[in-house]
Amino acid sequence: MQSGDELVSPLPLMGEGPGGEGLAGDAESQITSPGVNLIDKENIMRLVIALGGNALLRRGEAMTAENQRENVRIACKQIAKVAPGNELVIAHGNGPQVGLLALQGNAYDAANPYPLDVLGAETEGMIGYMIEQELGNLLPFEVPFATILTQVEVDSADPAFQKPTKPIGPVYTQAEAERLATEKGWSIAPDGDKFRRVVASPRPQRIFEIRPIKWLLEKGSVVICAGGGGIPTMYDGKQLRGVEAVIDKDLCSALLAEQLNADLLVIATDVDAAYIEWGKPGQKAIAAAHPDEIEKLGFASGSMGPKVQAACEFARNTGSSAVIGSLENIDAIVQGRSGTRISLDCTGIVYR
Repeated sequence: MQSGDELVSPLPLMGEGPGGEGLAGDAESQITSPGVNLIDKENIMRLVIALGGNALLRRGEAMTAENQRENVRIACKQIAKVAPGNELVIAHGNGPQVGLLALQGNAYDAANPYPLDVLGAETEGMIGYMIEQELGNLLPFEVPFATILTQVEVDSADPAFQKPTKPIGPVYTQAEAERLATEKGWSIAPDGDKFRRVVASPRPQRIFEIRPIKWLLEKGSVVICAGGGGIPTMYDGKQLRGVEAVIDKDLCSALLAEQLNADLLVIATDVDAAYIEWGKPGQKAIAAAHPDEIEKLGFASGSMGPKVQAACEFARNTGSSAVIGSLENIDAIVQGRSGTRISLDCTGIVYR
């Protein structure tokens, strides 16, 4: 990473290849499904669902393929409830998976670790494959799926590079984390009663594959993309390259939903709503809120904060709604009966 370099972008059109090249020929004609579109264009919602890390691996669980697949299977059973009749885009976290791949790489050659952008790309393929297969086993055979490796541009001048905050990988005891930080030059931070490695989390600026994602949606495909916040990249002169960073999954999902003109952004997590006084006797669930009002509550940056920020940005920039809630309530969320709905149409804050 050359964080001190000036960002010089040749500014290709949104969705073009990293070098600015468009796709040759009539792209839409190259992505046709056999025969018909599978979606009734008159009565659909375009949904972007951002899966939290718990949808793939629960805290404290062993990072086995079997555990991850079982969790994906559980998540897909919920997503399948809202797939019929809607256009569906699925984004997901990848923190534990990136950490596992990093550990595997270190076991092979600790002196030459794989960079985070490459590990992120690997996890997009692995997790996308599991989601495609498990959701495909639940939906009609004719529904097509596509997982898109998603490169996302960040700014080399982003102040996040000077203050790493994004946790990745497994949790460690304080003694283990301090030893690894000394040995590997990591930055570490507390995560509950444990510690994790933290890296820079710059803001997403541009999603390069946005046009192919749109083409696939228009042809009735379920699209899995922007996994782990996308693969972080930046321009070095006219050359695009990967960056040792992790983009926040929720902020990238908000940008994705905005650029896709989504009707609803669902930020799925392991609680049924955003709460005030969480964990205290006076805790209350927020049913609905205006972005300006919910931002005043000051949610923690390491948990609910980025989700609220992402939901607020999407609502402000599009006029559509974003909902934070539990994946097990996805059907009720889409129907407007569950979760914390953030919308410009709401006045103040409404509690349950």
